[in-house]
Amino acid sequence: MTGPAPLVYPLAGLLAEPPGERRVFPVHGAVIPLPDGLRLAEPLEGRVTIAWTNRGVLVEAHFEAAIDGQCSRCLRDVEIPIGVDLDEEALPSVELTTGAPLDTSAEPDVARLDDHHQLDVGELVGQAISLAEPIAPLCEPDCPGLCPTCGQRLGPDHEAHPDDDVDPRLEVLRGFRVDGPDETG
Repeated sequence: MTGPAPLVYPLAGLLAEPPGERRVFPVHGAVIPLPDGLRLAEPLEGRVTIAWTNRGVLVEAHFEAAIDGQCSRCLRDVEIPIGVDLDEEALPSVELTTGAPLDTSAEPDVARLDDHHQLDVGELVGQAISLAEPIAPLCEPDCPGLCPTCGQRLGPDHEAHPDDDVDPRLEVLRGFRVDGPDETG
């Protein structure tokens, strides 16, 4: 038997209280599935605050984690630290007093409480992590990348290759030097 899904919060008690009431939920070691083929390298740590309004609930949250990735220059596997903040509204999917289904077609993209008045924050966090993923992560800020000749990682241990293989038509480019930052293109 499995336990409750991480980041699913039962809010029936909160919804019975007057608007303005809130709950704070600490998060330690939560693991959720991520979209777009992403994988968590470290579990989620953070805090979720849920406040009841006269319309639904406001979700404010902050999470820290790391995802598995690859350096965009040298292709080494790296852990990419990620910090995400959520500030979302979630609306009921059923009438709070009668349990009758509500028409959700007017706002189809809004997060919804399920028919048991539970909120799954995991999907919202997964989307936020996907959006926060860097486009070109680096293993280190000054990663030298890969050698265009042999494909090995450049660095102090990389041996130079002979220049004999240069196309004679490109020989004139050997003397090209960039003098200043304005000439880098």
